[in-house]
Amino acid sequence: MAAPDFEGLTVGDIVAERSFPLTRDSLVRYAGASGDFNPIHYRDDVAHEVGLPGVLAHGMLTMGFAVQPVVDWAEDPGRIVDYQVRFTRPVVVDPKLGAVVQVIAKVGQLDAEARAARIDLTVKVGEETVLGKAQVRVSLD
Repeated sequence: MAAPDFEGLTVGDIVAERSFPLTRDSLVRYAGASGDFNPIHYRDDVAHEVGLPGVLAHGMLTMGFAVQPVVDWAEDPGRIVDYQVRFTRPVVVDPKLGAVVQVIAKVGQLDAEARAARIDLTVKVGEETVLGKAQVRVSLD
């Protein structure tokens, strides 16, 4: 696989954008795949009992959605050498409308010596940021 051209990158470049629709069915499928069957991810009554606004998407599912556009851009998951986020707001998945996780990946910093790029992610549902300080380090050697 050919990596993106390091020399062709500039800080501020948008390298990927994607939207990921979520439904309650998505959450059930993810629960099965991950083994995380916490009822806050599929039962409104339990979510409300513990003070949540409704059923929440799994944090790791949201993180996975957020990094996927960068993995696709890098053309090799092995080029991802670091990935960190801060969870700033839960992703509430409406029983009828679902939710849409929107991701914009932008070059935040370039390291010429290491031939690596820090990609900063903006991850929102509607107008609300759901992941803060979401950064991916990509080796482009």
